[in-house]
Formats: sequence, structure tokens, C-alpha cells
Amino acid sequence: MGEVVAGASMSLDGFVAGPGESGFDLLFGWTGNGTEEVPTAQPGRALRMSPASAKVVRAQLESTGALLVGRRLFDLTSGWGGTHPFGVPVVVVTHEPPAGWEDSPFTFVTEGIEVAVARAKELADGRDVGVNAGEMARQCLTAGLLDALRIDLVPVLLGGGVPFFGEFGLGPVRLGEPDIVPGESVTHLRYRVVGTNSRSFACVSSFAGV
Repeated sequence: MGEVVAGASMSLDGFVAGPGESGFDLLFGWTGNGTEEVPTAQPGRALRMSPASAKVVRAQLESTGALLVGRRLFDLTSGWGGTHPFGVPVVVVTHEPPAGWEDSPFTFVTEGIEVAVARAKELADGRDVGVNAGEMARQCLTAGLLDALRIDLVPVLLGGGVPFFGEFGLGPVRLGEPDIVPGESVTHLRYRVVGTNSRSFACVSSFAGV
């Protein structure tokens, strides 16, 4: 059974985009700094990365059956030119579907995050649903729909911009022990979402005098 996994390249200070949609060259530099080629679904486009990163990305491509993204990312990328690099169905959460995309590999959902995740799971057909970081990841976490996090941690400080989650109002959320794969200019991390731990966090804070 597939999982719902939020993932992104993230700066050390927690941002998946810098101020004013900047910093992507820094966040994704690791996808072009190596010798190992990883093909994408877009004709003529391949990624080149270290062998360790290539192994991680190939496993991610194999395990992902559908993606869930927000309208902001869809518009920012112009719908990836009609084909997402992963080559899988993409569910877009939006208030209003854009015109001209009726016959495309994109499914536009206007009924909210729960419906969007359910539809993405159907399309994934037993494989994972990948969720883009930012607002979609926050909504999935808040709704209790997120199973795991995949973070490609890049050694850079962006100083501001779009956070991986932002404020989600749940109190502390416990994560499992990470799977860690060092790459070149990136460290690949994967955590399971265990649950909230507001009560124990309050007890520890009180004991520590925080």
C-alpha cells in the first residue's frame, strides 16, 4: 500500500524557495552536479547527480504513482510544459480549474485536500503519492493524511521565503528515526510521521524551566 509523502529540496534554515521565488539554483544544484544520469519523462531532459543521489532519486521515481500539488506551483511552472518530469498523473488543488487543460495528465480538484488525496491515491494505484512542500504539505499534515517526509537538505541558508510547512497549529509533531543518505552538496533524509506529542512536550518544557 502506498504512502502519502511530502518532499522537497530544503535549505538548512527550512525554506523550499527563497524570497520572491528565488534560490532554486541553490536548492536544486545537486541535481546537475554529478556524473550519474537519471532520465526524466520530459524529452531531451535528464538529471546528472552523484551515484548516491541517483540511487535515491531512482527509488523515488519507481515508488511514486501520482503527485499532489497546489495551483501556485502549477502556475509557477506553467504546468511543466504539459509533462511532469516524473511522468505520473498529477492532481492539482485549486479553487477554479484553468482553461485549456482538459485533455492533459492533470486532474484539478476543487473540493479540498481530503478529496484531492483520495483521488491521487486512486491514480497512484498502490504506489506512493508525492506531495509538494509548502501549503499542500501543511494541509495534509493538519488533516492527518501525511505518512512520511522526504527532505533533500541543501547546505545553504536562504534567510526567508517559503517554508516547508509554515504554521500548522497542531503542536509538536513527532517523527521517526531518519533514513540518511549523504550525497554531493545534499543530504537525503526520510522520516515517518509518528504523531503529535503536545502533552509530553509541555512536560519536558516545564521540567527544563523553558
